[in-house]
This record gives sequence, C-alpha cells and structure tokens, in this order.
Amino acid sequence: MSSPLLQLKGVNRTYPGAVPVSALVDVDLAIHAGEFVALVGPSGSGKSTLLGLLGLLDRASSGSILVGDRDVNRARDGHRTAVRGDTIGFIFQQFHLIPHLTAVGNVETALLYRRLGRKNRHRLAMDALEQVDLTPRADHRPVELSGGEQQRVAVARALVTGPRIILADEPTGALDSTNAELVITLLESLPNDQRAVVIVTHDLSLAARAGRQVRLRDGIIVQDTWHTQNPRGEVS
Repeated sequence: MSSPLLQLKGVNRTYPGAVPVSALVDVDLAIHAGEFVALVGPSGSGKSTLLGLLGLLDRASSGSILVGDRDVNRARDGHRTAVRGDTIGFIFQQFHLIPHLTAVGNVETALLYRRLGRKNRHRLAMDALEQVDLTPRADHRPVELSGGEQQRVAVARALVTGPRIILADEPTGALDSTNAELVITLLESLPNDQRAVVIVTHDLSLAARAGRQVRLRDGIIVQDTWHTQNPRGEVS
C-alpha cells in the first residue's frame, strides 16, 4: 500500500462569529498517487472549504493535515508556502491568466519563486505547453485564445512545477461543452504513479468520469466511492 500524498485526519473548520459556522466536521480523507477525485455536493456543503485546506490556503480549526508524514496545519507560513509551491498545482474556473503576458509567459509565472535562469524557465514552460498541445499558441496573449485554450494554459501553469497534487476548482465551469470535453480529457490523463488530481465540480458528467467521488453535505463526508480500482487495490 502506498502512503498518501496528502491526508486530513479529524479535520474541523469553524468560522468564528456571533454564531460560529461549522464548514467541515471531523473530516478524514487520504489522497493517493494515481487518483482522480471529484469533490461533489450541493452549494454550502463544504467543497470549497475542503479544497482550500487541501491546497494549504487555509488552516483547519482542529485536526491534522499531513503532506507525506509531516503535519503542516500548524507549520509556519513560510514552510506552508514552500510545501504548497513544491507539492501542489492549482487550476481555477476563471483561468486567472495575466492579460499582458503571452501563454508561455503566464506559465513561467509559476516558476518565478524558484532560482532558475530565464532560459530554463522558458524551456520548462514550453515543455508544459507541449503537454497540453498548445505549443503553436505559446506567443499568444489570453485575449487571442479561446476559453478552452486559456484553461489549457492554466493547466500547463499548474503542471510546470512538477506538483504531486493538482487541485482544480470548477475547471469546466466557464467553458462550452466542446472545450469542456477537451479539458476533461486532459484532466483524465494527468493522474499517474507520482501524481493525483482532485477537482471540485457541479458538473455531473465530469464527476462521473473521476475514478473516485467524495460527496459532502453540511460539512460532512457522507459518501466516498471508487468507480475503478484505486491505489489501495479496492474496487467499488
């Protein structure tokens, strides 16, 4: 059995206020290499909160968030930022591309915190664009790209750092059906023996194509189902 890439143990997330809000309640979740996981559930169920914890963008109110064998929930901000940069790639619904940069320039932004020369950054960014079949569009700015191409640039930006986990928040939500299919097919190709993909989606057709569905309701995981053999050898 392989060790999880990322694991939540007994995690709670409560937002303080006059009436505290429990966004996640006693969540246990392990993500293994090779998995394509869809987080699903109605609005307000805790999906986005859970994704923020998996991405180390937020801290749990209690419980542990393990990357490898290290609990990073209470680690210093600098350490969490370093772990996030080395381990996790993000894909967003609205792409978040920088308008005045080309496709390759946008991909390079993910490497700016690393001590790499300009030529090495450019080479790695071009390699990432090749993975998403966008090499011919490398010198085009976002306004010159279709929505599907912009999202594929965002995927390349997530891939360029060599992350172990790709987190995607409604990755097809801003796309028409044709471009959504292209992005779904691309996401399906990303999990491997070193990497997992986790998405939040309301798109039932996308969720159905994930090998594993984790369903939330009122901050609680109410169902965790595998549709294909998972890295622990289980079949559902």
